[in-house]
Amino acid sequence: MADIVLDSVITCPVCGGRSSERMPTDACQYFYECPHCNVVLRPKTGDCCVFCSYGSVPCPPVQSPSPPSCCRTT
Repeated sequence: MADIVLDSVITCPVCGGRSSERMPTDACQYFYECPHCNVVLRPKTGDCCVFCSYGSVPCPPVQSPSPPSCCRTT
């Protein structure tokens, strides 16, 4: 089993700015303010958090072998 990655690069769909961020391990992050253009990002429909929608790596719960029901993809 691979280790869970805690760092992800979020790419803003509005301005294209990229920022490396540490993901929370105990919760999904529903909002993220782009430090480049200040737009507030929200998860895309069907994603549990902004890291799953805009990050280079999905959130830690999704990376786990048994993600919680709120983080399971269809």
